[in-house]
Amino acid sequence: MPEQERIGPLLERASDLTRAATALGASAAPAAHQELRVLLRSMNSYYSNRMEGEHTRPSDIDKALQQDFSADDGLARKQRLAVAHFRTEEVCEAELEVRRAAGQDSTRWLYSADALMWLHRELFFNLSQRDLALKDGSLLVPGVLRLRDVKVGEHIAPTAASVPALLERWSTVYGGVRRGEAAIVGAAASHHRLAWVHPFLDGNGRVARLHTHLVLQSLGLTNGLWSPLRGFARSEDTYRALLRAADEPPRRTRRTRKPDALRPHRLGRLHAWNVHRPGGVHGQTDGRSDVRGMRDRIAAALSFEESTVKSGVRKASLAPLHYLFATQAQLGRAEFKSMTGLGERVATGTLSALLRRGFLSSDTPYGDVRFAVPRHALRFYFPALWPEAEQDHVLLQAELKVSGLPVPT
Repeated sequence: MPEQERIGPLLERASDLTRAATALGASAAPAAHQELRVLLRSMNSYYSNRMEGEHTRPSDIDKALQQDFSADDGLARKQRLAVAHFRTEEVCEAELEVRRAAGQDSTRWLYSADALMWLHRELFFNLSQRDLALKDGSLLVPGVLRLRDVKVGEHIAPTAASVPALLERWSTVYGGVRRGEAAIVGAAASHHRLAWVHPFLDGNGRVARLHTHLVLQSLGLTNGLWSPLRGFARSEDTYRALLRAADEPPRRTRRTRKPDALRPHRLGRLHAWNVHRPGGVHGQTDGRSDVRGMRDRIAAALSFEESTVKSGVRKASLAPLHYLFATQAQLGRAEFKSMTGLGERVATGTLSALLRRGFLSSDTPYGDVRFAVPRHALRFYFPALWPEAEQDHVLLQAELKVSGLPVPT
């Protein structure tokens, strides 16, 4: 943890993050919460795997979640990795809820070697041996700490024999931090130290990033409306540079020849990392996923659909759509159509168009309908939240037209 004379500004940044997260959570309706959480799981999977060079297109993630995998082995492997991350986040969030309901300290549990091994196992256990093959020909064993020494880039990780003791120390230090702003600073510091220990042969980055996401959730900060994983990826160069720099040995000069010069040097680099992370995370709680003012955003999306796309979606759907978003989790189809004020035939066609275009979802062909967030409406609903998904949707439409395949209306 940062020393006392350095921690003050970090606590202020953490306090800013807490206020922003609280305001964002207070603006969320139940329907928005549910839909955004699903969307963010796909987004988190995309960004975290992208940082490992193993990402695929957002549309391919959507297909994989529907068990539609590519015939190309390389792409199918990336799809499986994406699904594994999505499912692991879902399972882990559910585990936190179970522990919270049982009165357990879920944050303290996350800072344990058992939790880390569980996270790693969940991320990789459903993958084939072919998917788990490492560059040296060996296999990654899900949930098992490494048994040999490794070098990652310029970083020579601690010896394999020392990993259990280092994780025990990591657990004691960060699991014992008091809640509040100090816990947020602790999450930033623990992220770096976990990456430095490098407890597994592979998958350490994904585990560390997902762990930080879950810690912030266990502290009641994310509410399913934002995630630090987006911030890690969108400032990747800075993220990696600060992780590396925090443990670089000092350059040997006349002033740094003494052995004890190493400690203040590294403390300064660790401080730079800690300053960056709460600030970078804070940027993910901005208006990109703010649900206030959604009525106007829904109206803009519907207007574009009616005037430009001409998909059969009508602006008259605004009242029931916003009602679903802000007030109630689902509506019967008859009630939804009645709220549009349209005649029966036109209202039925509009409802079908909304389902076809992804503005609504339903579990059965005649069941109740729920508010949904289609990828093509992201630029209206949550501008710049996941720009790669918006761009991918446009590209997909163009590819379908060129190939002569039917383009969804």
